Amino acid sequence: MPISGRYRDEAADATASRSGRLRSAENSGPLPRDASAADAAALSAREFRRILIIKLSAVGDVIHTIPVLNKLRRRYPSARIDWLLRPQIAELIRHHPAVSNVLLFAREELARPWRGLAGLARLLAQLRAARYDLVIDMHGQFRTALLTLASGAPVRIGFDRPRPEVWAASERRLPAEAFRHCWKGAREGSWIAYSDPIHIDTLEMHAVDRYLRVGPMLGLDEGPADFSFVIPPAAAAQVDLLLREHRLDDRTRRPGLLVIAPGTIWETKHWKRERFAAVARHFLADGWGVMLVGAPRDRRVCDAVAAAAPGTVSLAGQTTLAELAALVQRSAACLTNDSGPMHLAVALDRPVVSIFGPSDALWIGPYGRADAVLSADLPCSPCYLRKLSRCPHDHACMREVSSDSVIERIERVLATASRAPAPQGPAAR
Repeated sequence: MPISGRYRDEAADATASRSGRLRSAENSGPLPRDASAADAAALSAREFRRILIIKLSAVGDVIHTIPVLNKLRRRYPSARIDWLLRPQIAELIRHHPAVSNVLLFAREELARPWRGLAGLARLLAQLRAARYDLVIDMHGQFRTALLTLASGAPVRIGFDRPRPEVWAASERRLPAEAFRHCWKGAREGSWIAYSDPIHIDTLEMHAVDRYLRVGPMLGLDEGPADFSFVIPPAAAAQVDLLLREHRLDDRTRRPGLLVIAPGTIWETKHWKRERFAAVARHFLADGWGVMLVGAPRDRRVCDAVAAAAPGTVSLAGQTTLAELAALVQRSAACLTNDSGPMHLAVALDRPVVSIFGPSDALWIGPYGRADAVLSADLPCSPCYLRKLSRCPHDHACMREVSSDSVIERIERVLATASRAPAPQGPAAR
């Protein structure tokens, strides 16, 4: 049965009460005693020389970890700081001046019977040879816990285990499905690997702020989150070439582009493609250049939107991750689902409008953008269900967000951006 609802700004209304109480599915015992003040002071004063960050994926999660990297480099200017992540995302970090080395976790290769064993042996040898004295596991799964232990680092930091007391501290009352499927703490027993767990007293914070809870433990600065990263000149040059090939400057009256990213991995996060097309047609008629972006898996949806909005250019599957970042940096505004391009837009300080349904904007929305999120005010959201077949409400959370409301929000953020000073993007650094 469809559920009626009205539109609201999810991020601004993050503390609104919802129907339905949550019950705990964890029975993990009492909260641990805090380390003594002397131990905490010793850890924060310690000068680490070899540091490893583990955050394997995905694009948004890696971007959320960049502020930790930047603070680590300011705290330990002479340290070796390495990052272990998947090859598909490595180019986003590889050129960062705060990173000494990128280590690759090639999951597909490691899954192969014999080659996988050889690859795992090489990775473990790399970890042992580096002699890290600090590993920060922001991924928090069984496999990353094993890698953390295998490194031999004496100090191993990661999130504490899920605790019912932490969930119960929430002022919001979210659907029970949200509790069953959302992040509640380190997963798969990974907390056993950590010598110094990151304790949190509430889940009601953005992932960026949760990751930055490592700051007081290590004496990191208390400044705002710094998402700075480097876009290599070759990526920026390739984007310039693509824009010239499609002659967008000859066909538009407005400066800048509207970049639309209609794809996402979860079925339930998809907004209707015909509504993306309606938004594209509106801004094309108003003189804007409109470009569709995405991974190779997003070509079908991008081609469908482009066919329904003649004049739109689709680059889905034609850009690397670094080139996508360069394109987003060139945008006047971005329109996305809950996906990696949304987090890129935030990191690059570009205006963005994002449509949310099954996931929660307070936890993983556009960081610090109270006006960026549109969602339907439904009691079943967020549910964190990934498959449409599991939704009993005919995908009402996304279906009830209209194209008119999205157009109005984009025009609002464009007007606000036109009055703001021009941003200094990380590629200029």
